[in-house]
Amino acid sequence: MASSSSSSSSSLLTATTLTLFCILITLSSTTASNGGFRVELIHRDSPKSPFYNSQETSSERLAKNLKRSISRASHFSKNTFYSPNTPQSEIIANRGEYLMNISIGTPPFPILAIADTGSDLVWTQCKPCTDCYEQESPLFDPKSSSTYRDLSCSSTQCSVLEGTGCTESKLCEYEMSYGDRSHTQGNLAVDTVTLSSTNGRPVALPKTIIGCGHDNGGTFDKKGSGIIGLGGGSVSLTTQLGSSIDGKFSYCLVPLSSDSDQSSLINFGSNGVVSGSGVVSTPLVKKEPDTFYYLTLEAISVGSNKIPFPGGGSSFAEASEGNIIIDSGTTLTLLPREFYSEIESAVADAIGAERIDDPAQVLNLCYKATDDLKVPVLTVHFKDADVKLGSLNTFVRTSEEAVCFAFVAVDNLAIYGNLAQMNFLVGYDTEAQTVSFKPTDCIKA
Repeated sequence: MASSSSSSSSSLLTATTLTLFCILITLSSTTASNGGFRVELIHRDSPKSPFYNSQETSSERLAKNLKRSISRASHFSKNTFYSPNTPQSEIIANRGEYLMNISIGTPPFPILAIADTGSDLVWTQCKPCTDCYEQESPLFDPKSSSTYRDLSCSSTQCSVLEGTGCTESKLCEYEMSYGDRSHTQGNLAVDTVTLSSTNGRPVALPKTIIGCGHDNGGTFDKKGSGIIGLGGGSVSLTTQLGSSIDGKFSYCLVPLSSDSDQSSLINFGSNGVVSGSGVVSTPLVKKEPDTFYYLTLEAISVGSNKIPFPGGGSSFAEASEGNIIIDSGTTLTLLPREFYSEIESAVADAIGAERIDDPAQVLNLCYKATDDLKVPVLTVHFKDADVKLGSLNTFVRTSEEAVCFAFVAVDNLAIYGNLAQMNFLVGYDTEAQTVSFKPTDCIKA
């Protein structure tokens, strides 16, 4: 498959019905001789996903994905950021974007939990469960793990997470609420977290900070048993991997067609380095909350028409630096309304074809799906990095008849979604504070 920078409109029309990456992952990792390891990513609508519904049509799955993408945006708004007294972070209202197979404890106890790039804490439902949502798999029993330890209120680990308090027995208690009003409450603890390995050698992470949830509820699906935070905060799984991965990880999102269940991969450590011909890098910007990964968007070009990103406003999306979040769990690319209107107008002018309504009633700029539809190349101008997007990254087929522009307008927010990242090797280096992009055929990566 051609890289995204050279994707044709014909590939768009034949392979995009199932390419939305509001994805779930089932995680299996492989250790490598150089210290890195690799993890499998599975699209939430793939037959490999526990959320796969064979009774749904491709268009029905797509419509749900698009609506989840819009819903997710609200969780990145100021109203859902952490505050000192009532911590909040992102969680998907419709069962989560990712799932992850990991094990907790000694002996390892397998759990299948939502992997969330928009939150930090790793937690699972635990016995005894005072008030838990229904889950299909057994609950984790901390008494069965020889390496499980509740943290005291006076411990350093207790102080690094906002929203903690003390139980009557002086144990550290956490309480977190999410943007969709889901919640978890329980004991903050440490235990060994183990990632399964496809080569038979598990990756064990001793003394990992976890939450043992005894009161959990909201929109969680019964197939999942908690949250695995992969954000940038101090207690996220990626941060706790620490020096073992040198702050490096990368992923390559595979465009899925209806006849393919090819998995994507996420790489950690030395395997996560993005290098070679065609790589461009842009600075990561440190901002609050540190959970999210902020980049600086300077402009977007539609063909040769360069449109500068607005600046000077009060919202973070109008700041001079760190004005856009890169997120692998949001399908669409979300832009402030005025800026989006300029981009949409330029794209429509470049295509010059008759517009139609979106059957999914989510996207604004749609056309009949024909082989002769000419989609312009969009260049995303991040600071120090120009990323060229082909039709695979910018348009999506929402029905047999329609293809639509996969960018949407929102208020005071900007998110660089996963459709724009497909067929790129995207690398994060939290030590060097950069994100790198390399056009890549992710099926062969």
